[in-house]
Formats: sequence, structure tokens, C-alpha cells
Amino acid sequence: MSNKRSNSFRRAILQGSRQLKGAGALGEEVGLGLSQRLVRHIAYETLPREIDRKWYFDSYTCCPPPWLILAITIAEVAVFMYYGLQLDRWVLQVSSPHFLRGPLPYHPQLRIQAWRYLSYAFMHAGIEHLGLNMAMQLLVGVPLEMVHGALRIGLVYVCGVLAGSLAVSVTDMTAPVVGSSGGVYALVSAHLANVVMNWSGMKCQFKLFRMAMALVCMSVEFGRAVWLRFYPPAFPPCPNPSFVAHLGGVMVGLTLGVVVLQNYEQRLQEQSLFWIFFSVYLLFVLCAVFWNVFAYSLLDVRKLRGPTAYLRSDGT
Repeated sequence: MSNKRSNSFRRAILQGSRQLKGAGALGEEVGLGLSQRLVRHIAYETLPREIDRKWYFDSYTCCPPPWLILAITIAEVAVFMYYGLQLDRWVLQVSSPHFLRGPLPYHPQLRIQAWRYLSYAFMHAGIEHLGLNMAMQLLVGVPLEMVHGALRIGLVYVCGVLAGSLAVSVTDMTAPVVGSSGGVYALVSAHLANVVMNWSGMKCQFKLFRMAMALVCMSVEFGRAVWLRFYPPAFPPCPNPSFVAHLGGVMVGLTLGVVVLQNYEQRLQEQSLFWIFFSVYLLFVLCAVFWNVFAYSLLDVRKLRGPTAYLRSDGT
């Protein structure tokens, strides 16, 4: 049974014709086991209305478990470990001449290989990059997936990743990009915006402090990306990876992501605002695709050498 209610069912609950389990507030229930307390904690972390928290607490069965964010994280760690062993480098892997040669990172010279617009998310510039993204991804993404489901959270995450690479291809046309920051920033910014917009309804503890810590982590990661972008590259004239993917993820989170997280109680296809933002997103994707097809030649952009050229110049 889906935990997404229709408009008519929500009205029935509000009018009292249907009853949720228990009469008191969710926070007043006693005698809960460890797993039930965890579910209650997540309900207060992510949902602003008491009726939604009760509905989620009563209907959550952990079947299926929050597998998507965990699977993505495991895949990212596995790819990082593989390249760490291959390159014998764990910090600033991007400075290795072999780093951009793989089949995953996005590079403007290889933009015809369409899978790179998504696969770049599985590679990271170094352990410092992976660590910050993984922490935010697990601490925010797993609870959101437990509440909203893998389909909704996967939609926001993938849209953030794709928007990140397309934003780089449009605004930072000569730079490669790696890392899951587009998807991570889409989830985190959507959650933070949802908390701010429903401040009085959110009952999570220390919410101001926790928001500040999340913003600090985002700022540190973004500052690291900006520093790396303008740091002298190891193989000029190839620039270091771009930071614009972070901004693309934030824009997805503040638009499409907010609509997804705000409408826990309703199916997305019933929300006109969802279709408006999703249509705008598709229009952006279409424009970015045309940009990648025609803009490089029309603007006479000087294409920098691809990854194989760096290897030849390095003599390996």
C-alpha cells in the first residue's frame, strides 16, 4: 500500500471520517522500541504537520528499506577505492594524469558520451571531497528516503546530478567535473528550504544549530571546490574540475526538490506546481543539450586537450 494519500483521503482524515491509530500526539507515546523511536525521530526531523507524522509512524514498515542512498554511497566508495589503488593516491586524485582518462568523469572533449553527464557523480577529486559529500548524503538522504521513498528522492538526486553537469557545460565550458555534489546539494538544499518554510511546524531538536552546521558543511565543501577550480592545474591548459555543479544542484533543490518534500501527503501527479517546475527543468535540459550540440562551434570556443592528450604529454 502506498503511503501517498489522495486529496480526498486527506480531506477525510481532516474531517474525522477516518481515524489514525492512537488519539494523542506522536511525541507522547511511551513504551516504544528502538526502531519505533528511530522512526518517530525521523518523522519529527522531516515532516512539519502532526497528522503527517502520525500517518508516517503508523504506516512505515521498513519494506523496502532505504536502499537507494546506501547503494549510491557504497558505489561511490567502491569507485574511489578502486582509483585510489590504481593511482596510488588518496588526496587530490584529480592531479593524477590517469584520473580523467576513465569512463566516468565528465570532460568537455568527451561530452558526446552522454552517460558522463550522470556517471561523473561516482568519482571524486579526493578523500576530502568524498568524505564531505558522503556525510551529507547519508545524514540527510537516508532519512528523507525513509519518509518519501526511493522514487521521489531518486528523482531529486538524479535531477540534481544532471543539472550540475549541464550547468558546467553551459557556464564553465572548458572544465571537467567530478563528484556527487549536484545530487547531494539538491537534497540538502531542498530539506533546509523545507525546514525554513515550515519553521513553526518542525519539532526537531536544536533545529537552528543543525541548520547552521549543515550550512557550514555545504560552505566548506563549496569553498574547497572553488579553491580547487582556480588552483594551478597539474596538467595545463586543462583546468581543474568546476564548482558550478554545486550551484546546479542547489537550484534543483530550491525548486523541484522543495515541491517534492512539501507534498508528503499527496501524490506528485496531483500537484500543479510540481508539473510547472518539472516542465521548467525539462526546458533547461533541452536548451542545455542544444547548447552542447551547437554552441562550441558557433562561439568558436577553444577546446582544450582531452584526457588521452594529457597522458601522451606525460609520457605514459
